[in-house]
Amino acid sequence: PGVELVVGSERQHRASLRWCTGRAEAAVKRLRSGGVRLLLSSVKQQEEVIYYAKLYGVSVVECLSPEEIALICEITGVSPYAPFGDDTRGGIPEAAVAAFCQPLLLGSRRCVHVGLSSACALRPHCLVLCAPVDGVNEQHAAALQGALTMLQQLFKTVD
Repeated sequence: PGVELVVGSERQHRASLRWCTGRAEAAVKRLRSGGVRLLLSSVKQQEEVIYYAKLYGVSVVECLSPEEIALICEITGVSPYAPFGDDTRGGIPEAAVAAFCQPLLLGSRRCVHVGLSSACALRPHCLVLCAPVDGVNEQHAAALQGALTMLQQLFKTVD
């Protein structure tokens, strides 16, 4: 965000690809040097980010919903990190401690099981929903999402 690049030739295009690749590597190196070993992302990351994450030992979980991000922020007390512009030198403002992180395969779905340390009174627990067909899973997931939304509302302070 905050960076615009205008490409007018093949040479400029190659140079911009090198620049983007260099920025991806610098960002992952900065995360790793800041002690980050797991990146939870609300968007799908570019191939270069995934490549450098593997190279530098940073695990990436992509495409988390806004509700999942909000719940993680509530549990950990950490705000989402959103770099702006060409800022690649600043430190990592906040990070949460994960007790564990391991892959989880549920049928054909690849998931991740993360144990987060809590900065609030909530002691998170694990819940895995399984059903014989996707429709039932979706119904259970929708009901659970409603319950989690209600819990998030309980954590909000009253003005």
